[in-house]
Order: sequence, then C-alpha cells, then structure tokens
Amino acid sequence: MKLCIRSLLLMALPLAQLFAADQGFIKARGRPGDAGIFVDGKYIGPASRFTVPEKYPVESGAHDVAFRDPRYEEFTAKITVTPGKTTKISYHPKQLPEPKGPFGRLRLGGGEKESFISVTSGDVGAIYLNGKYVGYVDELNNMGTGILIPAGDYELYISSPLFGEIRQMVKIEANKVTVIPLPKK
Repeated sequence: MKLCIRSLLLMALPLAQLFAADQGFIKARGRPGDAGIFVDGKYIGPASRFTVPEKYPVESGAHDVAFRDPRYEEFTAKITVTPGKTTKISYHPKQLPEPKGPFGRLRLGGGEKESFISVTSGDVGAIYLNGKYVGYVDELNNMGTGILIPAGDYELYISSPLFGEIRQMVKIEANKVTVIPLPKK
C-alpha cells in the first residue's frame, strides 16, 4: 500500500510542477486599497483586505490590469508575469468629484454568517450597479457596512463563485438601508 501511494505521489508531482511553472503572482499597492483588480477584464479580487495587499495567482505572460473603485477613475497597466515570481504593481488613480445626494445605503445580507468570509473563502465576487463595479461581496456583507449611493433605480449584478449570479432591479431610497439577500450556501 505504501508503495502504491508513493508511486501516485511521484507521478502527480511533475504534473503539479507543470501547472505551477506556468503561473506567477501579482500584488498591488496604492490608494484606494480596496480597489477591485481586473486581469484581462476578469475580476480577481480586491487589491488589499484590512490594509494588507493580496497576492493573486495569474497565468504567466502579458496581461492588461485595471484597478476600479467607484470613487476614482479607472487605473490601467500592462504587465508581464514571470512564472514563479511576484509582479508588484503600484497604482494611484485620480479621485472623481463627489456624487450629489440624497443618499441611501446598499448592503448585502445572508449567504454566510456575517463575518470576514472573504478571508477564509477566497474570491466571493464582484458587485456592479448599472454595469459599473462598485465593490466586492464581503465588503458589503456585514451589519455595519454598505455603500452610499444616490437615491434612484439601479440594475444590480453580482457575479460570485460562492453565491452565483444575481441580477435584479434595486430601488435605493434616501436615508434608508436597502438589503439584498444572498442565497444560503
């Protein structure tokens, strides 16, 4: 039995090394720290959590990277990721003018125990209003959190490996909290 398991491990090791050899990592620092990182148009997560920069695996080669936050202009960069290495990116987008109120608050609820799910679960998804990225799921999934949004009607889209895709119209009312339930997992 020991010989069989050892043989399987020895056969699997080169395969694991082959996959690992074709990827590197990216790590970003800048303001705002919680800007969403998009690699070749795909959301991979926030630049940092709790002021600690995240390190994301990325296929080696050339990539277009964008940093998005609703309060700032989009910041883009072209990078080349080297297998097994970490490519560090510094970003500093220009701040946009402050939106006009009155404001309501959008928050997510349910899904998981309201806690730091992104730290333990990895990427839990991106949130879009009227097609624009506004934050990541865990950022808005705690009791005291939410995002201030001018009152009005919005098309909400959530793309999450953990909670699936959610598409719906949302009415944000002035001085009120609108809670969008996440499905239980």
